[in-house]
Amino acid sequence: MTITGIKIRKLIPEGKLKGIVSVTFDNSFAVHDIKVIEGDNRLFVAMPSRRDDTGAFRDIVHPISAEARNQMESEILEAYYNAKAG
Repeated sequence: MTITGIKIRKLIPEGKLKGIVSVTFDNSFAVHDIKVIEGDNRLFVAMPSRRDDTGAFRDIVHPISAEARNQMESEILEAYYNAKAG
C-alpha cells in the first residue's frame, strides 16, 4: 500500500500530544486519529487504540513490519513539521 494523502487535522501546542493525523492509502482506505506524540527523546507516531477488558490499550490498526512503520512514521512526521512551519 502506498500513502496517497496525509491530513494534519489538529496541531496541539501544549502537552505531549502534538497533533492528530489522518492517512489515506491508495486513494481508497483512510485511517483517522493517528497521534503525533512528544516522547523523551523525539517525536513519534501512535496508532489509533482502544482500551481492552484488562484496561490495557491495544492498537486498532498498525503496520505489520518495522519497514512499514518507519516509512509511515517518516512521512507523517514530515507532514507534521511542514504543517507546523506553516
